Amino acid sequence: HVQLVESGGGSVQAGGSLRLSCAISGRSNENYFLAWFRQPPGKEREGVAAMYTGFGGGNIYYDDSVKGRFTISQDNSKNTLFLQMNVLRPEDTAMYYCAADRITEYGRSPFPTCDPTTQDFNTWGQGTQVTVS
Repeated sequence: HVQLVESGGGSVQAGGSLRLSCAISGRSNENYFLAWFRQPPGKEREGVAAMYTGFGGGNIYYDDSVKGRFTISQDNSKNTLFLQMNVLRPEDTAMYYCAADRITEYGRSPFPTCDPTTQDFNTWGQGTQVTVS
């Protein structure tokens, strides 16, 4: 079964950058909906960015709060999911999680918006802390 392990978190000053990685193991050849979530201190978890390619299409989603600053991507082997975070703000401070959901039928695909908050992800990483001061 799929396992996810995040890394790359840390402490950074406002305006700085971090690159989070999520190592994906055990995935099959089927398509996966992949996403980054975050949970700020004392707040609920929120969707940050997501990407999905399958059934002849693809899309990338960003929450409005990170558009233009964060970039989600995968390596060519699809074994690592990245989140490049630039121009970080104190409000970006949170525990960041990657999540994966195997999509085997079109009816469960995240099209058209690929909004991760509308999907029930079945696999989560343990999280990596990002602190911006």
